Amino acid sequence: MDLPPEQLQMDAMLEGSTLTQYIRGPLSRIDMNFNIVHFTYLLNSKDETITTLIDQHGNKYLIKADKQQYIKDMQQYEGIKFTDQAGTKEIAGYKCRRAVGTMSDGQTFEVYYTTDLVPENKQYNRRFMNLDGMPLEFEILTKNGSKMRVTATKVDLYPIPASYFDVPKSGYKIVSQQEIQNMQ
Repeated sequence: MDLPPEQLQMDAMLEGSTLTQYIRGPLSRIDMNFNIVHFTYLLNSKDETITTLIDQHGNKYLIKADKQQYIKDMQQYEGIKFTDQAGTKEIAGYKCRRAVGTMSDGQTFEVYYTTDLVPENKQYNRRFMNLDGMPLEFEILTKNGSKMRVTATKVDLYPIPASYFDVPKSGYKIVSQQEIQNMQ
């Protein structure tokens, strides 16, 4: 398949990117390293807050979402419906079922999940709060309409220190979501 040059360039930049999910009770942390930019999402389902940390070549930004924004963000994903499909596969040592997630706007994405791991905090990742298990492979829908596949390479079951979910007190410029969008 021939891809347009800009897609080939984007694929090359994303090569070796990682996504790491940490969960501790009502706290969740998602680290996404795309080589050119690093995102960290700190979700607190008890306080109903989301903090986004962005590090782009040393330019560090912090976006705090209050309870109202948290609820709005969750509502965006609560309408996702997952439908099991034929097919299973083993991922990171776990037997996974295949499902298709359908967004409220009709877009779909594939997910493989295991029922052997079910987090007590269903809001650990907004996208999967209606899924009956832990996703170990899934597609992310990008703003330009393409899909990016994320596959777990390992699952570690050990306690995560509470400090890992702390919002940094310094080193980041506090900005709004609108300010970040204006920078792009």
